[in-house]
Amino acid sequence: QVQLVESGGGLVQPGGSLRLSCAASGSTLSINAMAWYRQAPGKERELVAAVTSGGILNYADSVKGRFTISRDNAKNTVYLQMNSLKPEDTAVYYCNAETMVVPGHLYDYWGQGTQVTVSS
Repeated sequence: QVQLVESGGGLVQPGGSLRLSCAASGSTLSINAMAWYRQAPGKERELVAAVTSGGILNYADSVKGRFTISRDNAKNTVYLQMNSLKPEDTAVYYCNAETMVVPGHLYDYWGQGTQVTVSS
C-alpha cells in the first residue's frame, strides 16, 4: 500500500508560479516512477510530467519549458514547479506512483488531487 498526499495548489494569476508537492508513505520502496497528471472540467485526465526510477524525465508538450518535475528520494516526495502559468493550466492535479509489488506486476496509486486555478 502506498499513500500519496498532494499540497501546494491554489489560485494564481497568469504568469505566476506554484510548486506542488506529493509526499508518499507506506511501501515507498516499491515505487518505480512518479508522475503528475491533471484533469480540467469536462476533459480527460492527462499526463503532465513524470520521472522514472532511472531519473528520466518526461513532459507533456504543453508544459515543456515551463514546468519542472523533481524528486527527493530521501523524503519520498516528488515536486512539480510550475512557472509562467496560463489559464489553460487550470485543473485538478493528481500525483501518481507506479509500483512493482512483484516482478512484472505494476500497480498505480493516486493522490486525492489538488486544485490549481490560474485566473486574473
